[in-house]
Amino acid sequence: MELAKAACVGVATVRRLEAAHGEVRGSADTVWKVQKALEHAGVQFITADESAGPGVRLKHAAKRTKRIC
Repeated sequence: MELAKAACVGVATVRRLEAAHGEVRGSADTVWKVQKALEHAGVQFITADESAGPGVRLKHAAKRTKRIC
């Protein structure tokens, strides 16, 4: 519920994205909103390179999410 609120998307949308296996499906705008909300909360998205695949990590102690839209 917090992520949905922070990203200005519906709770059902977040649940659908979380339940997806493999490639994330959804509008680019929705995925972008969710990614920006997570980044604002301290999540860093890591791109794949020749030694490892993509991933995520916390940049710093997680902040409480707030609306960024």
